[in-house]
Parts: sequence; C-alpha cells; structure tokens
Amino acid sequence: MVGDTARAKRQERSVSEDGQADAATEAFVAHRNLLFTVAYEMLGSAADAEDVLQETWLRWAGVDLATVRDRRAYLVRIITRQALTRLRTLGRRKESYVGQWLPEPLLTAPDVAEDVELADSVSMAMLLVLETLSPTERAVFVLREVFDLAYGEIAEAVGKNAAAVRQIAHRARAHVAARRPREVVSPAESRAALDAFRRAVETGDLQSLLDILAPDVVALGDGGGVKQAVPRPIVGADRVARVMIAGMGRVAGAATLEPAQVNGYPALILRLDGELDTVIALRIDGGLITGLYGVRNPAKLSHMDRETLLRR
Repeated sequence: MVGDTARAKRQERSVSEDGQADAATEAFVAHRNLLFTVAYEMLGSAADAEDVLQETWLRWAGVDLATVRDRRAYLVRIITRQALTRLRTLGRRKESYVGQWLPEPLLTAPDVAEDVELADSVSMAMLLVLETLSPTERAVFVLREVFDLAYGEIAEAVGKNAAAVRQIAHRARAHVAARRPREVVSPAESRAALDAFRRAVETGDLQSLLDILAPDVVALGDGGGVKQAVPRPIVGADRVARVMIAGMGRVAGAATLEPAQVNGYPALILRLDGELDTVIALRIDGGLITGLYGVRNPAKLSHMDRETLLRR
C-alpha cells in the first residue's frame, strides 16, 4: 500500500514535470522569432544571436512557470541579459577584427519590409548607428524604441531602476537621432535607387552612377581578413563610383548582380561564377545613396541561403 502511494506520487510528479516542460517549450517557440530579433538588433550578428537564443532556452527550461506572470516579458528579460553579456565580449572581439566590421546581413521575408519601423530598426545603416551606443544604451534603445517595452520591464532586463532607464533612453534616442538616416525610405524608393545603381554599375556608366550617389557617400567593405575588401572607408561620389566600376570591370563575365531583400530593404547579391560572393546594402537619404555596405566575409553570409523571420 505504501509502495503504491509512493509510486502514484512519482507518477503525478512526472506528469506535472512533463506538463511544465511542454508549456515552457510552447512559450519559447511562440516567442522565438521575437527573441531572435531582440538579440540580433543588440548584437548585429545572427550567429551570436542564435547562440544567445540557445542560452536563453537553457535558462528558461529551468524556470518554475508557476512563478512567471508574463512569459513574454520574462523571456525578453533573459535574452536581454544574455545579449548584454555577449555584447561586451563582442566589443573585445571587434578590437582585433581584421579590416572594417559590418553587421551580418540577413535574407528577410517580405513581411519585414511591410513593417516600416521594424525594417528601419534592422537596416544595415541603423545597426551601424547602434554600434556607436554603449551596451546598456543599445539594449534600452532597442527595447523601448523598437519593441515598446515599459520602462519598468526594461529596468528589470538591464538591472537599473526605472528613473535611470528613462535617462538612458533619452540619451540614446538623441544620440541615434543625430546619426540615423534623416528619413524612413519606402521600399519603392529603395528599389528605384537600387535599380539605378545596378544599371550604372553593370553598364559601367560613370555619370549615371554619379547621379545616384550623394556627394559625401561612404562605402565600407567587410572581408574579415579572409576576402579582399577596402581596408578603410571610401568617401566621396567620384571615388566610390570609380572603385565600383573598376571592381565590376575586373570580374566582368563572371559576375552577376541579383536583387534581394536584405535586412528589410532591397539590396544586391554579387555572385561570381554562380557562387555568393558579396552582399551589398544601401543607405538612402533624399533619394540619393549615402552609404554602401559590402559584406564579403564568408562567415557572415551563412544566413543568406534562407529567409530569416523577424518579429516585434
């Protein structure tokens, strides 16, 4: 009789634990794309965001769900803390990075472009602006401006009080406003600029290329020390145009430029003999291209073979 009672209690406990595991898995899967988006916007690296997502799952799996009032908020808190730790590590890693560092491009689904605020927040131009913030400022800005979390929720995520978070948010907002693109560009405007840029580069039409580039355009390249890339920023329409046309001229016959949706905006994929070589993203202000970002580092192109789902 005693043995039967003990066995029944073990079975009840097992059923209860299985139910908790199922509920934890269900909640994590439901919010997975949101959590990845938070981590990616904080880190600028899909590979690191995936690692942080895995670390978040391991911690979430050990949480007693009976103590969790808001599972989404709790998960965002975990991944923010993990991303902050990783972000500080990344800062040290970038100091020894060979050449210029650019965010890891993502092939994104069409619905990302339809959410203008989300597309703007994950654009290459915005991710580079976020790089100029401190880790805590970046976390606060992303959680407040992109995901519209309450100051109290953000405070729990970053380990500050709500008053301090308000001050950090104000400071980060002003910092970003001074450096972000002056206007949110529609997908149609981006496509028009991209098409004009592509035609000019493919045909070697220097004047047409100069017409679409802003006078102070800046071109950046990231080869990670593995592929050749411009070692430092190229500034000015004439210099950028001549470098672009000369580069395409060297690979004429082997190169193709294909339009793609990258980080929420139209971009170009350069293939050499059919193999992915470079992702070219643009920053556009006032109808002109003000930034060109060419990512060639093979380690950063692994998410270009499938669409990544991003969510707010």
